[in-house]
Amino acid sequence: MKKCCLAVDIGASSGRLIASHLENGQLKLNEIHRFENKIVRKDDQFCWELDRLFLEIKKGIKKCQGKGLKPESIGIDTWAVDFILLDENEKPLTNSVAYRDPRTDGMIDEVFKIIMKERLYLETGIQFQKFNTIYQLYSIKQNNPEILDKAASFLMIPDYFNYLLTGKKANEYTNATSTQLVNAFTKKWDDEILDQLGIKKEIFQEIHNPKTVLGTLKEDLVEEFGFDMKVILPATHDTGSAVISVPELDETIYISSGTWSLIGVENYFPICVTKALDYNFTNEGGIDYRYRFLKNIMGLWMIQEVKRNYQDQYSFAELVDLARQVQDFTSTVNVDDSRFLKPENMIEEIQRYCQETNQAIPTTPGEVAKCVYDSLVCSYQQAINQIEEIFERKFEKINVIGGGCQNEMLNQLIADTTKKVVYAGPVEATAIGNIVSQLMAVGEIEDINEARTIIKHSFEVKKFSPSIITA
Repeated sequence: MKKCCLAVDIGASSGRLIASHLENGQLKLNEIHRFENKIVRKDDQFCWELDRLFLEIKKGIKKCQGKGLKPESIGIDTWAVDFILLDENEKPLTNSVAYRDPRTDGMIDEVFKIIMKERLYLETGIQFQKFNTIYQLYSIKQNNPEILDKAASFLMIPDYFNYLLTGKKANEYTNATSTQLVNAFTKKWDDEILDQLGIKKEIFQEIHNPKTVLGTLKEDLVEEFGFDMKVILPATHDTGSAVISVPELDETIYISSGTWSLIGVENYFPICVTKALDYNFTNEGGIDYRYRFLKNIMGLWMIQEVKRNYQDQYSFAELVDLARQVQDFTSTVNVDDSRFLKPENMIEEIQRYCQETNQAIPTTPGEVAKCVYDSLVCSYQQAINQIEEIFERKFEKINVIGGGCQNEMLNQLIADTTKKVVYAGPVEATAIGNIVSQLMAVGEIEDINEARTIIKHSFEVKKFSPSIITA
């Protein structure tokens, strides 16, 4: 049996278990199990299927022995901001409501009536998005206060899965910062904010850093799987794990490209200045108390929805080809407009936006796809300009990581638009960051610098230079 560690990486549309080990100074990956994730309608709310997802995690773990693998450890990362509340008997009080649910409509303004916007940003450094955990919790406080009264524990999604594996409760740092309830400087839950909002502090767990060994499996799971293993906290926020995988971050802006596009730089202190607030940048926690100074941009969710609205008759690759064939169509939309967060029909919403802004309306699949890709790159360009203004310097390179880095047309479009060299890869950035966090925790990798050197020598990264335009 070959020893390995397991990364559980669950995004908004799919999940996977990837086994890995070090061999001759390189990381070797082996996908064990892949499964679908999606938002479903429950009790008139958009929710996640946590019970099914945990069954998929267990299914993947059980496949290891059949593949001749003996996992020594496991780490789980997921999307951010969403959570579950447990009562005193450790039972969920509600469904796991998804961030795209409209329950947070108007909640930002309600919170601003209690805490000034500027002060909230100065304390937490987190950008204002209507689905942040703070607004989800305040919505419960306003509309279903009895739920918070009964709540005994607050666990974010990967925290909850870790609890199901170990029986131990903990809030992990990188994901906790996305709540807009963690002080950017003390790196602890901000008691004053919680007090002002009337949310009891007792439900929150101690915050633990990535590379923490949380414990081992519960006895019933050891019996079910036939083996035990360590449960280690990676950066449980998937973007936090993905950024670990950027091979070189000096002079580099990263774009973590998936359902969302996260564009930013790694920094050693939070930037909570007025200009960062005005441009709505965030200072999310990273590994070793580094900060991910970034902007959250609507990402490939839009093209995922376009594909679904066309009844999946076109693959993603076919939509790229159709977009590439379109000539002389230049309409764009503001991808960060909240109308694109969860529209009834993404294609019709894009068409309405173009009509309202007196632009040509996309009618063919190629025009719709081109509109999405062009619009994303426009948003990237704006964010890059703002980053360079705040830092008062130019960045020479862009590193696109995650599944979206496989879209070569989009990579070239980014290079041509920004006039910067684009490096694409690694593809499985989040799982890789998860894995090296585990290996650092057990001492197989010394630190983040060694981890990034190993990553650089283990995975292909493609280069896209700006096209030379001749007169």
